[in-house]
Amino acid sequence: MASTTEETAGPSARPPIEVRYCEVCTFPLEYCEFGSSFSKCKEALLQEDPDLYNKFYSEEALQAKLGTLSLEAQSKLEKDTAAKEAKAEKKADALLKKKMVTIKRIERNKRKFVTSIHGLEAFGVDLKKAAKLFAQKFATGASVTKNPQGLEEIVVQGDVSGDIVEMIEDQVGLLKGVPKDNIVEIEEKKKKGGGD
Repeated sequence: MASTTEETAGPSARPPIEVRYCEVCTFPLEYCEFGSSFSKCKEALLQEDPDLYNKFYSEEALQAKLGTLSLEAQSKLEKDTAAKEAKAEKKADALLKKKMVTIKRIERNKRKFVTSIHGLEAFGVDLKKAAKLFAQKFATGASVTKNPQGLEEIVVQGDVSGDIVEMIEDQVGLLKGVPKDNIVEIEEKKKKGGGD
């Protein structure tokens, strides 16, 4: 038996609920307050849709929500929200700080140096291609090796640490996208023996 659209739709059929998601925390708008970036969510919603912002965060809406909470619970909720936001910001800063490019100038013999570059892979740089770029640029040997911590790094023959920093700052070739602020330059000297 074939059914018509009227039979399947019927009087009890309801249209699907439309759920809008926050552009900041990606939660449904009703749940932004449980995320770690509540104040940013509110600002974004105010700019995007002031009417919807008033529905959720106007004085009347907030009083209706908070009417069931005691004064003590309200202040605790505000403190918890502020603490969550501060924690999320610290975490984001820590992640950015972890992404550092370390350029070491290592002394091999009296006047022989090698330059070690570590951390480029965090910015999406192919280490083998970068080693080839450095080898061609400085007309010297460059290779990808594992350091004592087991992480890959580029080792370039010669004292070219300053030139490599300049290449990264100038965003040369493959090195585009590596921020200038995330570069650390270190000089490592060979330890002298005790019998001088």
